[in-house]
Amino acid sequence: KLERIHMEEKEVEMTYSHAIAELENIVREMQGENCSIDNLSAYTTRSLELLKICKAKLLATDEELKKILAEL
Repeated sequence: KLERIHMEEKEVEMTYSHAIAELENIVREMQGENCSIDNLSAYTTRSLELLKICKAKLLATDEELKKILAEL
């Protein structure tokens, strides 16, 4: 299952960079003085989703690199 984001009325695959940027924004929000306790659950849930995307992308890249190196 590919995680997708809505961007300019088009569905596009979320990139690793976008997921990391969103995670960084969530961390800033959670560390901010105005972070509401009511938002913590949503932030945590979204962070978990983003971490799963990042992990999948890293594992896929690792596999691709192993295949490339095996051909050398």
